[in-house]
Amino acid sequence: MTQIKRLGKNFLSSSDLSSEELLYILDLAEKFKSKKLTLDFKDKVLGLIFDKSSTRTRVSFQVAMSRLGGSTIDLNPNTSQIGRGEPIKDTARVLSRYCDALAIRTFKHTVLKDYAKWSTKPVINALTDLEHPCQALADFLTIKEEFKDFKNIVLTFIGDGNNVANSLILCGALLGIEVRIACPKGFEPNSLVIKKAMEINNTKDSLKIYNDVTLAARGAHVLYTDVWTSMGEETEKDKKDGQFLGFTIDEQLLRKANNNAIVLHCLPAYRSKEITDDVFECDQSRIFEQAENRLHAQQALLASIFIENDIN
Repeated sequence: MTQIKRLGKNFLSSSDLSSEELLYILDLAEKFKSKKLTLDFKDKVLGLIFDKSSTRTRVSFQVAMSRLGGSTIDLNPNTSQIGRGEPIKDTARVLSRYCDALAIRTFKHTVLKDYAKWSTKPVINALTDLEHPCQALADFLTIKEEFKDFKNIVLTFIGDGNNVANSLILCGALLGIEVRIACPKGFEPNSLVIKKAMEINNTKDSLKIYNDVTLAARGAHVLYTDVWTSMGEETEKDKKDGQFLGFTIDEQLLRKANNNAIVLHCLPAYRSKEITDDVFECDQSRIFEQAENRLHAQQALLASIFIENDIN
């Protein structure tokens, strides 16, 4: 029988998990994906508060809750008192009496932390400007499926040192893999995230920051990219397009990676910018497997949060 461990806590950052908990969630996600495990949380309700637009995150949470037998409530800020300036401490305490957990997608990470401070129920980071930990769960599930384990794996992220990069760095530290970030000067990942990763795993060469994409890609098992311009940065789009020239995953760069390398992208993708169409559609692409894994990883996360007691 599958062992189900209770987490029952906030998931604001990838670093909220221990190495053992992260591996456990990935293992549980594989069991959900292979349909070797079913659980029923028919009375559980997940509240969704999304200040930013979303396709994969929103739908994967909704389907995950449905498959677990629970339900979701979409608390659209535009049609609720949230959008009219009701204090977070009031909203969080009220919703804690209606919902069993809250998944929040917002801009400032401090807003997420305020919800967690006042909520009496677990709060899940569905994306902030600082981190995207649910995405990282799906990413490492995809890597685990491909390579079976994380031994000697090198992951290279090419692009802006953004929220996705930050969560990859933290999960990489927890799993003991080498993470390389290739970005233009001035677009490095958050310094506090780097410091935290070093505290988790200070092994030499566990994290490398490059401004040269060729060096970063050399021998990598995973080439990963994201949009150059994140939500909320639309006015910077033309400027960043110029600053990131040369930071595109194309066939030439893919040839620098390991022969068995896979390509990941968290989507949506702007082909001909951060990735070429040829690479996006190539046999080494696992982009749609990665997108599907959002569902299975979040199903495992939610099950671990909702389970009342450990089940052996």
